[in-house]
Amino acid sequence: MALEYDVVVLGGGTGGYVAAIRASQLGLKTAIVEKGNLGGTCLHNGCIPSKALLRSAEVFKQTKEAEQYGVMTENTSLNFVKVQERKQAIIDQLHMGVQGLMKKGKIDVFEGFGRILGPSIFSPTAGTISVERNDGEENTIIIPKNVLIATGSSPKSLPGLELDGEMVMSSDHALHMEELPKSILIVGGGVIGIEWASMLADFGVEVTVLEYMDRILPTEDEAVSKEVKRLMKKKKVKIVTGAKVLPDTLKKEGNVEIQAELKGENKTYKADKMLVSVGRAPNVDNIGLENTDIVLEKGAIKTNDFYQTKESHIYAIGDVIGGMQLAHVASHEGMVAIEHMANQNPMPINYNHIPSCIYSNPEIASVGLTEQQAKDKGYDVKVGKFSFQAIGKALVHGEKDGFVKMIADKDTEDLLGVHMVGPHVTDMISEAGLAQVLDATPWEIAHSIHPHPTLSEVMGEAALAVDGKQIHG
Repeated sequence: MALEYDVVVLGGGTGGYVAAIRASQLGLKTAIVEKGNLGGTCLHNGCIPSKALLRSAEVFKQTKEAEQYGVMTENTSLNFVKVQERKQAIIDQLHMGVQGLMKKGKIDVFEGFGRILGPSIFSPTAGTISVERNDGEENTIIIPKNVLIATGSSPKSLPGLELDGEMVMSSDHALHMEELPKSILIVGGGVIGIEWASMLADFGVEVTVLEYMDRILPTEDEAVSKEVKRLMKKKKVKIVTGAKVLPDTLKKEGNVEIQAELKGENKTYKADKMLVSVGRAPNVDNIGLENTDIVLEKGAIKTNDFYQTKESHIYAIGDVIGGMQLAHVASHEGMVAIEHMANQNPMPINYNHIPSCIYSNPEIASVGLTEQQAKDKGYDVKVGKFSFQAIGKALVHGEKDGFVKMIADKDTEDLLGVHMVGPHVTDMISEAGLAQVLDATPWEIAHSIHPHPTLSEVMGEAALAVDGKQIHG
């Protein structure tokens, strides 16, 4: 017997389960189909576990340097088994929380792999879901009025560079390492690569980053990339840019060896292990898209501003549609999609208002346009930049590296972008995000009184610096 729902969500990751909760709040009969654990990549193989490891690395580094604070510690050592146990305990606690939210919202969860069927005896339109159950029982058939595809993404590799999970790893594999290598090659100097480079360096691993582009973090503001490269070198991370890795030169004989082409010459790099972090690909295979009129564009599902596909009753959100592959983006896309299904007339998301964060040590955060993007769009810009070195609390914390950079339109005074490197900037970026939403100017940020001593004072100073009026610099 087929089951009927108002909304069925394919994928129980952050975007999927948040969307399901919103649907439940709006009185829609809702189900989630999830082949793994609720919480998806973010909770089990991404955001949460990696940040737990980064925190352990930060504490280890700080403990080794505690003498500068007058705290004497001798023979500091790392128990990586306990590091992993702490990470798993956090995941388990949050996983239980998500399961509780499903019960609270009376959301049915089907454990298995869901595929979209075409028109059939169950429905004259595509969208019926067949669930291949994890328990091996006969497939469950679900007939929804609306479908929300939230199947996420998976780590990519380079063509010809096979991931074996042991010597050549993705970030998913690396999260489950039982012991740390003495050295590692990281292929890719983007967000994931730099987070892992920072973490492993703080754990005491010898790290080399091979980046194809001419700078690491190529999507960040150029000043941010330059500062992060300096700080990674300070951690003794070796950064190699303009490096075209040659997969066919890979050798695995006790360690990993590979060549990269640099300025027309091949150079060999060796380490105990390799981490490949060259982006993520949308999970679109084998979910039944061929049974629909849904269109793919560059491997991702194409949608309109409200996340409808070409099949108007089938929506898609998150990594599977490409764009900003961030958990908080997927969550908000999910809420907009559900509200659109329910005729709530939601506002489309302005992606220029969405902050992005990198949880290296020090942290990186940004919102809006980079300086180059603003210039490319024809803006006449003015820029304010202020260093944490002049912020009292940063000195108290022993974390004076980094800065805040603000970009404004000379003609209108509008804030165009904010870019940060430094202590706790992933927490401070929300002020800049709110300023973007409210169409604030640097003058308004500067005249919002920031308490002293706090790290947030850097925001006020950077805002003043846009017009050369900073107080302490």
